[in-house]
Amino acid sequence: MLTTALKFLPRGLATGIGSMPFGEPGPALQLIKQNMPNIPHWPQLPRRSGNEGFVHQFLDPLVRMGLLEKRGDKVVFPVDNRDWPNRLTEFYSIYLAAESGDDEALKTFAFPPASASGFYAFMEDMQAGGTGTARYLKGHLAGPLTIGFQLKDERGRLAYYEDQLRDVLVKTLAMHARWQAAELAKTGLPAIIFVDEPGVRVYGSSSYITVTREMVISDLKAVFAGIHIAGGLAGVHSCDAIDWSVLYEANLEIVNLDAYQFGESLLPYVNEMNKYMEQGGAIAWGIVPTLDKAFDEDSDTLLARLEKLWAELEQRGMDRATLLRQSLITPACGTGLLEPALAERIYLLTREVSEKVMEMAAAT
Repeated sequence: MLTTALKFLPRGLATGIGSMPFGEPGPALQLIKQNMPNIPHWPQLPRRSGNEGFVHQFLDPLVRMGLLEKRGDKVVFPVDNRDWPNRLTEFYSIYLAAESGDDEALKTFAFPPASASGFYAFMEDMQAGGTGTARYLKGHLAGPLTIGFQLKDERGRLAYYEDQLRDVLVKTLAMHARWQAAELAKTGLPAIIFVDEPGVRVYGSSSYITVTREMVISDLKAVFAGIHIAGGLAGVHSCDAIDWSVLYEANLEIVNLDAYQFGESLLPYVNEMNKYMEQGGAIAWGIVPTLDKAFDEDSDTLLARLEKLWAELEQRGMDRATLLRQSLITPACGTGLLEPALAERIYLLTREVSEKVMEMAAAT
């Protein structure tokens, strides 16, 4: 059962996914302010340096404690190191202290300044210039499945399949999410934290038959719990056609999808979606394509595409007023790998579609 979502009625507000194609925070912050003033997000800047990747952004404590080591061009868990048990003991001691409310221990899971320039520039900007018309501030982190299927131990085994490593990853991400939500909330506004989890697509695949529904839900719930403890709203971004019922059961407030390409993937799960939204859950519609097609679209064509999807959902029992009331508008995915001009077009379209949906929601 959702505990906070009943208070969250975005009515078409716009926000972004996270990554942006700039080497410095300034242009990114300006673009966000112009187009997403009600739910601005901090910009992830993958083009800035290798330090802005997920290992140093979200797993830095594991690097500092020796639980992750760089081996050539790879990062691995050194499970055969004779000091491995001591390093694990140190990790769990810090984790338990952070979980119990020790602020200093929680800071262990913070972004290193050199690895999240966009986050710290965003916070400085909010503190110096005020939050303006913002109602929420949005953050994000990579999810446990996505990371767990990219990292291996030194024997070549995928981290997600190793119970000990999976547990370490989930606990690290949960504490980071808690810290990030708490930091954003210091501005006086509630935080929204999206877990970027395209890895959910492995569930149900014949190539990953040992990944169970219970594993996926349990891991996501652990990260969401960290966000909720800090008073934030939890969401998941997944830009693929997946079994959406998994997310509807995971105790989160927002499900975000690439509605431009995969909107119809919602249709088989309408009953579960209806229950989720009756409990207060929101859908973030990624209706603005993060493709060159964005130059061929305008706000009217994108809104027509979204309304067609809503009509199909209505035919299967969804309520239009609920859809409008509990909707956000976003790009389909992050823009970090695109050209700046395309990112600018995507952010403009997101704002324009959002303004139209907000008008529609106000009229219901």
